[in-house]
Amino acid sequence: MFAPTPPPPYYAVIFSSTRTEGDDGYEAMAERMLSLAARQPGYLGAESVRNAAGEGITVSYWRDEASIAAWKQQAEHLQAQHLGRTRWYAGYQLRIARVERAHGGPP
Repeated sequence: MFAPTPPPPYYAVIFSSTRTEGDDGYEAMAERMLSLAARQPGYLGAESVRNAAGEGITVSYWRDEASIAAWKQQAEHLQAQHLGRTRWYAGYQLRIARVERAHGGPP
């Protein structure tokens, strides 16, 4: 469930979205993007959830900003971004943050 990240610092790309009705190829593309991202230099992992109302959040973790920029310009990812804007998302927000500290449990 949790991405196996290294000790900080590293970066998090936080993608929050609300889906449109129906699948229309969304699930297949989402799986393809996770598989493709995992092969990108600098990719560290991802965590993703979506509720029954179609609201979701995916956080992907990256070694550095250059890795994020390269992923953003990857050809298949560009196609998925276009389809997301025109077909799959009623709304979305993308945030990029530098992770300075991280810890977990159980206590």
